[in-house]
Amino acid sequence: MRIIRFLDDQNQVRWGCDLCRNTAQLLDRPPLQGGRPAAAAPRASVRKLLAPAEPRAILCLGLNYRQHALETHAPLPDRPVLFMKNPAALAHPGDPIRLPPSCLNPPQVDYEVELAVVIGRAALNVPRERALDHVLGYTIANDVSARLWQKQGGAGQWIRGKSFDSFCPLGPELVTADEIADPQTLRLTTRVNGELRQDGHTSDMIFPVADLIAALSQGMTLLPGTLLLTGTPAGVGVARQPPLFLKPGDRVTLAIDRLGMLENPVEAAREGAAVTAGAVAGAAMWGR
Repeated sequence: MRIIRFLDDQNQVRWGCDLCRNTAQLLDRPPLQGGRPAAAAPRASVRKLLAPAEPRAILCLGLNYRQHALETHAPLPDRPVLFMKNPAALAHPGDPIRLPPSCLNPPQVDYEVELAVVIGRAALNVPRERALDHVLGYTIANDVSARLWQKQGGAGQWIRGKSFDSFCPLGPELVTADEIADPQTLRLTTRVNGELRQDGHTSDMIFPVADLIAALSQGMTLLPGTLLLTGTPAGVGVARQPPLFLKPGDRVTLAIDRLGMLENPVEAAREGAAVTAGAVAGAAMWGR
């Protein structure tokens, strides 16, 4: 099943499936509650697609693709590199990625296409062999990253540079786990203004999805609704010579086999024209 969350023509948030010609079949309840198509309900108009999850937590993996680790000259990790994003960073399909003033001077905001996993039932101390049984479905995420804030501005922690508002576009649909027999068989790409920037495959993951769930659930419950971003392939802007970062006016298009396409424009955040102290600090860090 391909699940969407959307606003209908009455501006009400709905869950549905079978999106076709701007209408969808309604679900009888949210997917985390076992929602199924409501047979007696008429199809609803889809005015705007929303992110197909409302995560209680966003757990993220760094350096989980071999080729990405190589392009950044980082050693291959011997265990998952875990960090988090603020759930308030979530952005809907088609909504702008907003670049704060502190991320514009100097430019530093990067794109990262990622396979996103939505946990469907609580996972605690799960063996690898049963890990995928806890997956509700898969979708596309952009782990947008402010590199200076990630590397220097966060005092050694990545969360700040990964959690600015709008830095987690998600969607467009949640494809249920029964339609993706093996999540390690998917091609994923990023295009910026039509130019191919990333072209990878989930078979390049150092820690496959099942291994990640098994490892992260050891002593730590993954609650239903947890969003797991599984890492990005090679081709990020910071690894290019010279670095190639996002700028206002860009359009970022992500695609993953069988999951669809997620597209977001890029714009400067409307926070006033004043240069913040963070921007000045960022300029100083860039020269280090």
